[in-house]
Amino acid sequence: MMKFTKEHEWINVEGDIGTVGITDYAQKQLGDIVSVELPKVGAKVKQFGRLALVDSMKASSDVYASVSGEVVAVNDGLSQNPQWVNESAEEKGWFAKIKLENQGELGNLMDKLAYDEFVKGIKH
Repeated sequence: MMKFTKEHEWINVEGDIGTVGITDYAQKQLGDIVSVELPKVGAKVKQFGRLALVDSMKASSDVYASVSGEVVAVNDGLSQNPQWVNESAEEKGWFAKIKLENQGELGNLMDKLAYDEFVKGIKH
């Protein structure tokens, strides 16, 4: 089940583990990603709290946790291949896997249809 935040993160939940990254829309806005600072495995995160940092040619941008929980894995490949975020933001370019602390927090997120409508409403 995929859900989205208003800050343009996605989470794909399987059981009690959520894989988190930024949306294709977000990577297009950032431009060429040059580095990614990932959280440490074992780190505790809060919903909508800082999870990671992305540096692009345009700006540095925080990536926020879609849910509260414990980071159980990170995408180590991004350190050497930050372009994965540009190439495949919603698949190969994932940032971290979080063990969900509270499944109810998913209710604070949007489904794909709602997110697509949200993006359409953004003024450029």
